[in-house]
Amino acid sequence: MQAPATTSTRPYMVRAMYDWCVDNNCTPFIVVAVDASVRVPQEFVQNGEIVLNVSLGATSNMTLGNDYIEFKARFGGVAREICVPMGRVSAIYARENGQGMTFPIEAANPDAASSAKPGAVSAPGASAGAAPPPVLGIVPSDEGAKETDPKPPTGPRPSLKRVK
Repeated sequence: MQAPATTSTRPYMVRAMYDWCVDNNCTPFIVVAVDASVRVPQEFVQNGEIVLNVSLGATSNMTLGNDYIEFKARFGGVAREICVPMGRVSAIYARENGQGMTFPIEAANPDAASSAKPGAVSAPGASAGAAPPPVLGIVPSDEGAKETDPKPPTGPRPSLKRVK
């Protein structure tokens, strides 16, 4: 008798690390390896990756599912719908102290553009060869924003080191 197929542990680990960040008043960030299956503003992609602030104050309608991370966020004042396949998340960490987890990227699907979640599109105006500005996160949406929201801490930024 054959053992039943198991699901990936990645979505469970991402949700656990996200909850840990929230419980410890830290800002959860995810690192995403961008390909045709990822719906993010392409003008913010740098070296094939994008770093996204996925805190409650920076997102709205977020779903941390088994297959996708989906939410709405503002980039440069423009509301965007973000959709990241769970297999493209390469890390999740706390901005304040750099504690987190890294994950191997699942093999790229040559038919990624055709198998992307319905509605996945690349942002127009993304020019090849032009170096996009670095992205440190996303601007919080208007929903739930208050004028008294605290400013992010200043000082040196923690860095995430990949250990093999």
